[in-house]
Amino acid sequence: MGVFNRMRDIISSNINAMLDRAEDPQKLIRLMIVEMEDTLAEVKAACAGAMAQRAKMQREMDALSQRVTAWSDKAQLAVDKGREDLAREALVARREFRTRENELEHELVAQQALVEQYHADIAQLEQKLAAVREKQRILVERHKLARHSKKARGNAARADSAEVLMRFEQFENRVERLEAEAELAGMSRRPDLEQEFDRLAGDEEIEAELRALKGIKQETTPNPEQA
Repeated sequence: MGVFNRMRDIISSNINAMLDRAEDPQKLIRLMIVEMEDTLAEVKAACAGAMAQRAKMQREMDALSQRVTAWSDKAQLAVDKGREDLAREALVARREFRTRENELEHELVAQQALVEQYHADIAQLEQKLAAVREKQRILVERHKLARHSKKARGNAARADSAEVLMRFEQFENRVERLEAEAELAGMSRRPDLEQEFDRLAGDEEIEAELRALKGIKQETTPNPEQA
């Protein structure tokens, strides 16, 4: 691909769209920068060549103008000296130089336009290159930030998980300990409770036996009023 085609492709390219489609934006940016720098160097070299050619053409133009002026002076001198034949030849020579001067003037205008176009292209390339370098700088910063953020969140997640598990385990141990203490407390009170019920049952039997004895005594004891 020629430098002009590459230059036009770079200038007309949509950097953001290319980066959005790229699987590895950083790699693409590095390649774009290298391509742009190479193209810019080639365009600047071409522009320098065009400027040198313009300067050469300008020097030739100046020389032709001097020749035209010189032959005009000679034609005038010949006329003044009454040498019409020489004046005619001088005018013919001046016409040849003037024709070449006119042709070169058109070429110089075209060369000047070419140099101006090179300057405009260089300015656009430099602008594009600056934009890509800025994109690269921002992308690198975003990549660093994302990497640090991911690492920080990973550490935080691990810390949170470990802490939660530790707290859960501590809470579970406390519950198990309280359950064990309650069970021990219940076991220590149970004999007292059973004894209390046994005592109540024993009391009822005693009362029943007492009531029975009282009833027997009343039946066997003579009534004084009846005696």
